[in-house]
Amino acid sequence: MEAVQSPIIPVVGELINNNPGTISLGQGVVAYAPPPEAIEFLAKFLAEPTNHLYKAVEGIPPLLTVIAAKLQTFNSIKINTNNSIVVTAGSNMGFINAILAITNIGDEIILNTPYYFNHEMAITMAGCHPVLVETDENYQLRPDAIAQAITSKTKAVVTISPNNPTGVVYSQAALQEVNQICRDHGIYHISDEAYEYFTYNGVKHISPAAFPDSSEYTISLYSLSKAYGFASWRIGYMVIPKHLLVAVKKVQDTNLICPPVVSQYAAWGALQTKPDYLKNHIQAITQVRELVIDSLQSLEELCKIAPAEGAFYFFLKVNTEIDSFELVKRLIQEHQIAVIPGTTFGMNNGCYLRVAYGALQKETVKQGIERLVRGLKKIVNS
Repeated sequence: MEAVQSPIIPVVGELINNNPGTISLGQGVVAYAPPPEAIEFLAKFLAEPTNHLYKAVEGIPPLLTVIAAKLQTFNSIKINTNNSIVVTAGSNMGFINAILAITNIGDEIILNTPYYFNHEMAITMAGCHPVLVETDENYQLRPDAIAQAITSKTKAVVTISPNNPTGVVYSQAALQEVNQICRDHGIYHISDEAYEYFTYNGVKHISPAAFPDSSEYTISLYSLSKAYGFASWRIGYMVIPKHLLVAVKKVQDTNLICPPVVSQYAAWGALQTKPDYLKNHIQAITQVRELVIDSLQSLEELCKIAPAEGAFYFFLKVNTEIDSFELVKRLIQEHQIAVIPGTTFGMNNGCYLRVAYGALQKETVKQGIERLVRGLKKIVNS
């Protein structure tokens, strides 16, 4: 455990608590509440006394049915004899289920940098080694570099699209190339799609498990935390090759026994909500995103801001020698604005900051970004 980095969110949270009035552009959550259908289905849960007992390790049948329908409609993934759905306590749990199911101690998992910190932490906890492959200057995948990083110890390549922490969306061509590399080498492609609904400017989300004949080696991770305002409900799901089902159920039964049934009922309701729920909320976030883009333009000389057509993040490369965590501390203490340092995402060469804009209303975001712009100009130029 000493080799595992400490989660940064609570550290930044403590700094925020010690500096009242700080606006947080830190944690990646949305501001809106779950849909009414999710709350209504809690009555269904309470009406059945047996719901207080343990249920199936992989999830309750009615939820599995609506997930299968959603996967076919939105992701073009058909559930058949070659794959299986497992409901999880969030997609973080899906990731660690997958790592424990497919690896031996000492195996390698390829992460593209900047990575999602909990992925790196889970790999290290499992006694495996994260192998880091740099993305290009716009944080897009470099399939040739991924192929070159594969060794006899490699068990999987991880992609996140739309991406956390950068907000970029990978192209179908890039994802297909990575998926084919995994097929050719007999390893798994782990595709984290927690932000699948959050794309802008007509960009479409692509699920690698929809590619022809990919279900035998593709592991897909999904979450209700973001799109349905479910962060604390801890509910998500994974689509795995059928041959991994026994192993994944062993992991999940040991860790969890079964996903929280009350949250499964809420998810059952949420996945049947009217399309306007997601459409309207994502439209509101789109408007916030435009505000953020407009405000960040004045930082062009101080920062490189890569194009980002997904999630609700921008990843800034700041032209300074200041350590990124030191910069984050000063922004909170001197300018009452919080962001996340790039070091926690594996970016140790240079100063990087993740800016999250999904959790705030337009007025607050405008004020927060103005503080960020003002703070960066003052600190970096001083």
